[in-house]
Amino acid sequence: MRLPLVLTVAGSDSGGGAGIQADLKTMLALGTHGMSVIAAVTAQNSLGVQGYWELPAEAVKAQYRSVVDDIGVQAVKTGMLASAPLVETVAELLAGTDAPVVVDPVGVSKHGDSLLAASALESVRRALLPVATLATPNLDEVTQLTGVEVTDETGLRRAADALLALGPRWVLVKGGHLPGDAVDLLTDGTDEHWLRAPRLDNRHTHGTGCTLASAIAAGLAKGLTVPEAVQAAKEYVTGAIAAGFALGEGIGPVDHGWRFRQPLS
Repeated sequence: MRLPLVLTVAGSDSGGGAGIQADLKTMLALGTHGMSVIAAVTAQNSLGVQGYWELPAEAVKAQYRSVVDDIGVQAVKTGMLASAPLVETVAELLAGTDAPVVVDPVGVSKHGDSLLAASALESVRRALLPVATLATPNLDEVTQLTGVEVTDETGLRRAADALLALGPRWVLVKGGHLPGDAVDLLTDGTDEHWLRAPRLDNRHTHGTGCTLASAIAAGLAKGLTVPEAVQAAKEYVTGAIAAGFALGEGIGPVDHGWRFRQPLS
């Protein structure tokens, strides 16, 4: 049996809750083979990001070519890319790859630490988003990329329109920062899906965005449509948040292996 192949291009999280580590755990949990291109290394724990160091563009390109040219890939997920040169390099690589691409335009960490140079935002808009099958920004990232500020559900559609104008085929505007239920809007400008989940009383949500994007990529690698992959990923992430656990002195991670720990019925 050949497992579906999924590649993450992102930053490393030394605390294991987000980034490359969260991506690979998610891909394993969802029955795919995860592979990685490390774009940056962070010093990170439950309290925040103490520092990060981006890799040279040639190192990122070499990792990508090494994996794709030999093993192949059926879906790609991007996360923290840190700088304009890395964004440009990755966008060029993705444009030449025949696989769906999930772009998680990581701008800030769960703790509010910047993970993307301000000078890279234009590269994300001009080069990265146009090669995306799906972009999955949270509301802070929506504002960074488009200037649109969302304060309630009615603003999600306006945010989606502004993002679609930048070139991705689909956008998933994540409304988790809004009050009330966790509601997201998935749309390609014509087909519209509202995804709702109860807001869970658990502060340990580190890695939620990385996990969701990776779960969607895993679904696409299995041959699901974008709406099907997003719905399945939302259900997986809701369970992972419910099972999130304390780690260190701050915000703990979601539990990527929560399904393995469910009691047998």
